[in-house]
Amino acid sequence: MVWKIYMHITSMMFLGLCSFICWVMFLLKMFSGEVNMIEWELMSLNSLSIIFVLIFDWISMLFLSFVLLISSSVMFYSGSYMYGDKNFNRFMYLVLAFVFSMAMMVLSPNLISILLGWDGLGLVSYALVIFYQNEKSANAGMLTILSNRVGDVAILLSIGLMMSLGSWNFVIYSYYILDKEWILLKFLIMLAAMTKSAQIPFSAWLPAAMAAPTPVSALVHSSTLVTAGVYLMIRFSSALEDSKIQSWLLLISCLTMFMAGLGANFEYDLKKIIALSTLSQLGVMLSILSLGYPDLSFFHLLSHALFKALLFMCAGVVIHSVGGYQDIRYMGCLIKFMPLSVAYMTVANLALCGFPFLAGFYSKDMILEVAFMSWINFISFLLYIFATGLTVSYTMRLIFYSLSGEYNLSSLNNVFDEDKIMNNSMTLLGFSAIIMGAILSWLLFPEPYMICMSLFMKNSVLMITLVGAFLGYMLNLLNVTYNLKSLVSYKFVVMFGSMWFMPFLSTKKISSVSLNNGIMMEKLMDKGWYEYLGGQGLYYSFSKLFFILNLLQMNSIKVFMKVFIVSVIMMMFMFL
Repeated sequence: MVWKIYMHITSMMFLGLCSFICWVMFLLKMFSGEVNMIEWELMSLNSLSIIFVLIFDWISMLFLSFVLLISSSVMFYSGSYMYGDKNFNRFMYLVLAFVFSMAMMVLSPNLISILLGWDGLGLVSYALVIFYQNEKSANAGMLTILSNRVGDVAILLSIGLMMSLGSWNFVIYSYYILDKEWILLKFLIMLAAMTKSAQIPFSAWLPAAMAAPTPVSALVHSSTLVTAGVYLMIRFSSALEDSKIQSWLLLISCLTMFMAGLGANFEYDLKKIIALSTLSQLGVMLSILSLGYPDLSFFHLLSHALFKALLFMCAGVVIHSVGGYQDIRYMGCLIKFMPLSVAYMTVANLALCGFPFLAGFYSKDMILEVAFMSWINFISFLLYIFATGLTVSYTMRLIFYSLSGEYNLSSLNNVFDEDKIMNNSMTLLGFSAIIMGAILSWLLFPEPYMICMSLFMKNSVLMITLVGAFLGYMLNLLNVTYNLKSLVSYKFVVMFGSMWFMPFLSTKKISSVSLNNGIMMEKLMDKGWYEYLGGQGLYYSFSKLFFILNLLQMNSIKVFMKVFIVSVIMMMFMFL
């Protein structure tokens, strides 16, 4: 039991120290402009060298600092959340392996060495999703790992395509693959990023991965698994300039953030609402990256990681306090029972909406203004507007149902806000969600962007936010006091609430076709022709042959006489 108590503390201290070291290295690299690379040649084949490479520049150091900071808070938080679990040690080791895989992914500028972290993330995420061993977790884990395997195959095919360059170092060679002849490589990299970052049509696994424990969700949805695809695209961004891939990526990412925001407004599971908000923000990051602003995408990636980890940790405290319920309709008026946790959750929600001077405001407001100023088509512009309004709408809906609102079943439970370990672990992220946006904007953008817009366009983001907040709160107030109008158009509600039937298309249809074909192939081949021509057929043929050989070797006079007569007849025919 002593090991259980102290393991989360030692892990937090170690990861926190590593985070501080990476932050100091980031400052040194940022102001000096240095880039250090460590290479270890594994083998050389003619002019081709298979090298294990680690890169230490300001991007990798800054991102790794945030990953380790959030991981240290999550490890400390897990000491209370997972307390009493009989598999506590296994959980902590899996989380540490997850963080190590992400570190390998961040530090690798080489498509060969990046596989160590890329595949490690997929494998360990599967082990964490099925941590609670039941049928739902097993299905969610299988959907997660099979969706991510599509991206792994794309990375392996990219390795084969980059062989002609003589190296797989995409940080150096990304400038050499600007030509149209490398369009297939760019498509494969985009496909890998889309699967890891759960863009359409690979979005179904992200809400399904909520079967994992809440500390894992806080880590996965803030700075590790889902951000790996965005980080890879940021590293490859120089190769995507003036490419058709950018326009496709813009359309897919805008559709993803609109679809996720729409689905979150119909969802009642607390963790799935936050998961869909992550999906929406990933669409924001990839959309601005496709417009040619990887620095803005990286800025939003970092600021989003802080308040999303805080939001998941607050959700975990709420779920613990109301007796394990995740349905927001069973909560209500938690502000009177859990003032500190609700304060942190409100800060994270407002940062998600882009409330002025919180972490999300500096990145999200700049992204929207730059997008509105760019040469985007009208459909993308509308999707940006609707997605922004829907984000504020489902946030206000979440606040109405769980934090304010009326008393529900939560009032019957022993709701409290006195878990010191959970509260202390959220304190650092709470302050970071308030001040880190300003600090990062000063560090990453010392020279201001020139944003030239009309007064209407400049104020449009604020107007969309206010309209979304008003509609989100008032419509849910009507749902409580009046009859549910959504039941009239039930089919549309089911479609919007199920992410446009994507979970069904990703599982039932694909699996039913493959399983039916598998049964047919088993009957025709495995238990059909393969049985006749394969092992059983060969066994039957050889047994006949061995029977004949056995007869020849039994020293039977009858056999000898038959052989003698046959040989005499053959010799007579030869002489004739």
